[in-house]
Amino acid sequence: QAALLRAVTQWQRVAAWGRPLHGLCCSARDPRRWVGSRPPTLKETPSDTETEKFQMVYRFGAIRVFGFLSRLKVAQTALTVVALPPGFYLYTQGLMSLGSLCLMGGIAGFALAMLCWMSHFFRRLVGILYVNESGTVLRVAHLTFWGSRQDTCCPVADVIPLMETRDRPQEVFVRIQQYSGKQTFYLSMRYGCILDRERFTQVFG
Repeated sequence: QAALLRAVTQWQRVAAWGRPLHGLCCSARDPRRWVGSRPPTLKETPSDTETEKFQMVYRFGAIRVFGFLSRLKVAQTALTVVALPPGFYLYTQGLMSLGSLCLMGGIAGFALAMLCWMSHFFRRLVGILYVNESGTVLRVAHLTFWGSRQDTCCPVADVIPLMETRDRPQEVFVRIQQYSGKQTFYLSMRYGCILDRERFTQVFG
């Protein structure tokens, strides 16, 4: 995961060479366009937070690339699995050997396993963090299985401060955990950009 993140970040830096400064990852302009053009879906969002204003406190610029990789992996796995029935038909007609059919099955199984592993990580990778004006609700923007954006809200009081976890800020990823144990997210302190350090410290210590 760390090697993949370093490769994606380096690619993004090369692609961004020569662009104006407002296009860098630390920019807070138009944050809802980081994954596709569809509006984000809300999950576990209290009704009273829908009209409340949220302040962006953290942004991970490479999340767009990870969203593209997630959609690409889903499409690649689907094509691999769809090729199995025609392969089995060719085998029954004597046009394909058993070894070739087993190879296709192995490739499809490996693609499914990799999809599950990558999806487990990508769906927990934080793209943007928001905190409401009163400092009581944390909104986490992350990826879905299909590579689109999804917002999840949780009470700030339920977030475990980083000093109470075993993770170190110098690591590539640190975990955002909750006392209730509902869901765990992965935050990149090394490659992400803290936009509001005061609010960020109030949440994570």
